[in-house]
Amino acid sequence: QVQLVESGGGLVQPGGSLRLSCAASGSIRRINVMGWHRQAPGKQRELVALITSGGRTNYADSVKGRFTISRDDAKNTVYLQMNSLRVADTAVYYCNLRIGIANHWGQGTQVTVSS
Repeated sequence: QVQLVESGGGLVQPGGSLRLSCAASGSIRRINVMGWHRQAPGKQRELVALITSGGRTNYADSVKGRFTISRDDAKNTVYLQMNSLRVADTAVYYCNLRIGIANHWGQGTQVTVSS
């Protein structure tokens, strides 16, 4: 089994920064994809960013240049550095780990951007 534990969400003013962390434990293969998705009220869950075990990254257009995804394989942890946050970034952020065809999800962490 795989467990994902997220941390780092909270309330921040527009223009501020937050760093999300997601620690994975359990049966984790070296070759995998880790990522972050988000879901705002009344909207579908959407991809924010992902990073492969080879270090390749992909970002949603709405966060390019503001968010940075990284991973520490020694700690089985993925990070999302979020800068220049906007009100539109308010959502529950979910960590995702994909191993082959299996998708694993964290419980979600709330990010609220408000003045």
